[in-house]
Amino acid sequence: MIPHLTVIKAGTGVLTKSNDGTLDRAALVHLVAAISGLIHAGHRCLFVSSGAVGSGVSALGLSEYPKDTATRQACAAVGQARLMQTYSSLFSNFDVTIAQVLLTAADLATPERAGYVKDTLRRLLVEPMILPIINENDSVAVEELKFGDNDMLSVRVAKLAGAKRVILLTSVDGLLDPETNQRIAEVSNIDEVFRHVRDDKGRFSMGGMASKLAAVKFAVEAGIETHIAHGRHPERLAAIVDGTGISTKFPASAQSA
Repeated sequence: MIPHLTVIKAGTGVLTKSNDGTLDRAALVHLVAAISGLIHAGHRCLFVSSGAVGSGVSALGLSEYPKDTATRQACAAVGQARLMQTYSSLFSNFDVTIAQVLLTAADLATPERAGYVKDTLRRLLVEPMILPIINENDSVAVEELKFGDNDMLSVRVAKLAGAKRVILLTSVDGLLDPETNQRIAEVSNIDEVFRHVRDDKGRFSMGGMASKLAAVKFAVEAGIETHIAHGRHPERLAAIVDGTGISTKFPASAQSA
């Protein structure tokens, strides 16, 4: 749809403070500056942002991620407003206008509904200084309407939009070998790396490395180059897009359509 489109996904652990789940404004400023730099360099981006539930946790006086659906949805309703207000303010400093797109799995469940989403994204991406920010509509998405997590949401949107690459930002430099704790620079066979999965979920995070690898598998098989990179070092994004940055790279499958 848009040549060389990049989908960037930031998880809750990247966007919120680990001690209380509130938005980490310093981290957001850093990330917004990096994404804005890509946009001003002529790159087209979609930004999939977690953090709505986490940013609403403190407003409801909670000490950890809520387990019941009603409270989780209430946190999302409060947190999504906070999150977008923050993004709008920060991106405006770089003359970038944000557009909010909230989705549930039902929105991509049929060709007709997916087509509506695709048309909206296409129109937004024509505008060089507009950044679509996508999140799952957690305030209404019950289990049967959920993507699973924003990793899977990211890659499904990337396939719909015809993206060239997906960058999943997390709390580590990439996929780490559990024996050496060293970053694996490139993975050519996704099926061989599931043995590296470790339980790295945080209190305010829904997805661990296992979900990321499942999303990566979906993406590479759809012909989309995918990276796992450190979200607390967003200054590396430009180099990753250029092919030289610090990440674990998963090349698109040669057998993809």
